[in-house]
Amino acid sequence: MQTNWTCSSFSAVCLPQINDMADTHRVTAQGRKKWVVPQRSATDKNKPSVRPPDREAEKNLAVPFRGHITGGMCPGKKVVMVGVVDSRPDRFYIALTCGRGTEEPPPDVALELCVRFRDRQVLRRACESGSWGDVDRLVPFFPFIQDLPFKIEIHCEQSRFRVFVDGQKLFDFHHRLTSLGDIDTLWIKGSVSITKLA
Repeated sequence: MQTNWTCSSFSAVCLPQINDMADTHRVTAQGRKKWVVPQRSATDKNKPSVRPPDREAEKNLAVPFRGHITGGMCPGKKVVMVGVVDSRPDRFYIALTCGRGTEEPPPDVALELCVRFRDRQVLRRACESGSWGDVDRLVPFFPFIQDLPFKIEIHCEQSRFRVFVDGQKLFDFHHRLTSLGDIDTLWIKGSVSITKLA
């Protein structure tokens, strides 16, 4: 059963919570990596959902999360996520993709951001027509700490995304997909809880 709702500029479809995202990618026969959503364990069914702070208190922002970006991306638009890192984090993903279907991953991913805690890396890449590009790795600092909240902002500019964490610029990612208006879906999964989206 899917629940449709609106939170700021997102119409979200909330998916079930998961207990382990240690390995979210598997290679398919065509060589593409597939995003895998593990099943909930019996203990996870008793965990309370993270709830938005305002009008939609009845709804939740469960991870993994898929939400619609109304009107797609364009220069001057930004996506803001406030969340809390899990107490025993492995990694989490944030992706901006084209197309609202359930295919994982979609053939066009404008930005996939992977935060890996074991080696303290923030990896970025894009996928165009099913083909993944090179991975960007360099960041000036690693801003994510277990059990602590953070705010990530993804600003869309004419030629790039600028990403800030807690007000500090973390990296620039130059667009590899140029049809910005087609970037209409936000995916979040892994060792993180969402408290607010805008």
